[in-house]
Amino acid sequence: MSAPAGPTSGHIAGGVHVLPLRIYYEDTDAAGIVYYANWLRFLERGRTELLRLLGQDHSALRDERGVNWIVRRCAIDYLKPARLDETIEVVTSCGEMRGASLDMIQIARRGEEILVRAELVVACMGATGRPVRLPPHVRTALAQVSAGESPRSRHIQV
Repeated sequence: MSAPAGPTSGHIAGGVHVLPLRIYYEDTDAAGIVYYANWLRFLERGRTELLRLLGQDHSALRDERGVNWIVRRCAIDYLKPARLDETIEVVTSCGEMRGASLDMIQIARRGEEILVRAELVVACMGATGRPVRLPPHVRTALAQVSAGESPRSRHIQV
């Protein structure tokens, strides 16, 4: 019997971040299907683990630079269900990066089958609640998973 694997931050492959997840009982509704609001938690984990993998975890950015990440806008399409005990992947990439915000494109997939697609605007805020510029070292790190110019969604209007 092999030892259980520890937590993972996923990996970067083909210019995107991939985070594998398993669907647990607590993630599902009475029918054993992922409850719609839990997809937001899965997507948040994808963004958090991307930053962690790039050496830019939330707590360090907040404590050392005074930068907090907030979701300013989220457009999400639920395409197909995921069920109890399945494994899925949350795939995260960055679109357009502006001064204090950036677009993030995320999908959740089971194999090649897309289950959920989300387009977000994520902003950097200081301790006072005012926007602060995306730190240059974070911008450089995120370029590893950047599609460059993103096709701005009809849903995301800044």
